[in-house]
Amino acid sequence: MATLSVFRAALLVSFSVLLTAVLGLGLPALLNALTRLVGLPETSVTECIVKGRAVFITGCDSGFGHALAKHLHKLEFQVFAGCLLKDKGGEGAKILEDFHSDRMKVVQLDVCSDEQVNQAVTVIKDNLADPERGLWAVVNNAGVSTFGEIEFTSMDTYKQTSEVNLWGTIRVTKAVLPLIRRAKGRVVNVASMYARMGNIMRSSYCISKYGVEAFSDCLRYEMKTWGVKVSIVEPGNFILATGILSREIVASTANKLWNEAPKQVKEDYGKAKFEHLMSQMRSYCGSGQKEVTPVLDDITDAITSKRPYTRYNPSDPYWWIRTQLMTHLPGAVTDFLYF
Repeated sequence: MATLSVFRAALLVSFSVLLTAVLGLGLPALLNALTRLVGLPETSVTECIVKGRAVFITGCDSGFGHALAKHLHKLEFQVFAGCLLKDKGGEGAKILEDFHSDRMKVVQLDVCSDEQVNQAVTVIKDNLADPERGLWAVVNNAGVSTFGEIEFTSMDTYKQTSEVNLWGTIRVTKAVLPLIRRAKGRVVNVASMYARMGNIMRSSYCISKYGVEAFSDCLRYEMKTWGVKVSIVEPGNFILATGILSREIVASTANKLWNEAPKQVKEDYGKAKFEHLMSQMRSYCGSGQKEVTPVLDDITDAITSKRPYTRYNPSDPYWWIRTQLMTHLPGAVTDFLYF
């Protein structure tokens, strides 16, 4: 009986791996081959007019958003760059303002504020080169990242993370959607590989990004009749490229987690176990891809292609494979492999 159970388990794992390979690699290639056979273009074909199109990007103080604002400006888009720290003299906002270009407009934007979002939309309307064409694209990039095991993560942290990553995305999208519909344009939402799979110490972040995926899917269904295309970008590990995690950030977050944790939780876990978890987070500092180029290329494709992909997965091989396995294999198998 035990031999039979082992055989069944091995058969299940083999079938799951085969299915993952087929769905992750073979199916897209097969569908593209079929579209060529019947004379249709492949899913992603860059044919859209770029020059003069207007794009609104959130989270341009640093990271992906800052680099994207520069990149799209170079491609002759009219860029509205939303920066959280514009009114406080933030360095990222100042760098963009120093372009002194009529195609680069830096806008004060806290995506958690209805007032600031509405003011940003007013600025966009007043500065569109061609208001009748509407706003070609919005890139919801603004986000925050944090970590901590569930019992160490406060409810305020859960709320704050989703307020930016999820509700901020929804708030901005709803505000600009009439302009996007007028242009029959694009909505590009930056999620994460953690929008497709969970991980230890990342629950608040995963929850917020899973929500972005669900919102984007629902929006895509509803916007189809309007000619608006919605894409999700799911970056892998770009810690090194963006500097989103440093040893200083780990240290300050660790102190906050431990100091705010309930007494019973601290007694049960113990300081040694807690420090071991924090050492795991420190090990990620300086890891990941060195350049943000893969993410910029995918966002650009989502904005400019005639038929953009529903999802883009800029990632290194390890995290791409892990995402596919976590998505398609039975939970018991992936739990054994990764946890």
